[in-house]
Amino acid sequence: MLRSYLGSQLHRADEIDDLAQEVFIKAFRSLSQFDSGKDFRAWLRGIAKNELLMHFRKTGRRNAHEAKFREEVVETIQSDIDHDFSKQTDSAIESLLRCINQLPERMRLVVRSGLDGIKAASMACELSTTVGAVYNLHYRANALLRECVRKETDQ
Repeated sequence: MLRSYLGSQLHRADEIDDLAQEVFIKAFRSLSQFDSGKDFRAWLRGIAKNELLMHFRKTGRRNAHEAKFREEVVETIQSDIDHDFSKQTDSAIESLLRCINQLPERMRLVVRSGLDGIKAASMACELSTTVGAVYNLHYRANALLRECVRKETDQ
């Protein structure tokens, strides 16, 4: 009954188990205060309700502190990240374009058609081959491009 009640409020099984354990520990420690003429289940559910409220307060504060910390970190390093990203992106794109131009003609056509959104079936007709062959060319071209860009960026 207690786990079902907690489960109706929480979504993670580990939180349900941890909170249920806390409720049972508190109930055991407060057992001498329980009036035996009252409903034990209602008393236990009351303890669970209080534990849930404390859990939500604690996790809410923690989430707020974590969000504030993330915002402060982003403010501190955002300009450095933007600068490094723009430099890296420009050089990576330039490397990729140079590598595409070095591919054999059929592979270059397949890669460019993929970038333009042309379907493999259309490309197969244009190259007088099968769709499987187009996929194979594309796969091989990607492997060559990865290797070429890696070599260019390592220099």
